[in-house]
Amino acid sequence: MSAVDDMTADGPRVSDDMTVEVALSVMAGARVEYLLLCDGDDQCTGSITLAELDVHRGSSTYTDQIRLRDVLADRVPRSAGSPSARPFSFLVRASRRG
Repeated sequence: MSAVDDMTADGPRVSDDMTVEVALSVMAGARVEYLLLCDGDDQCTGSITLAELDVHRGSSTYTDQIRLRDVLADRVPRSAGSPSARPFSFLVRASRRG
């Protein structure tokens, strides 16, 4: 697994206003474990993994109206020394299932 600071990373690009349920469906259909999140100008603003969505979906506060931007807002901030602290590091390993 590697992370890159490349805003043109390959992978499915979706709007951050997509619901978690739809995102999970997109991931299953594309057979990927991450999505690149884009704003209204189609600029990458972050990424989200299947594992993150699974954890969020299992929480007691989850509803089917939760949007990807809400999941991002709930992320625990990482320390500045953490390799994952960079806001535009994308998971680029497209692990294919099946």
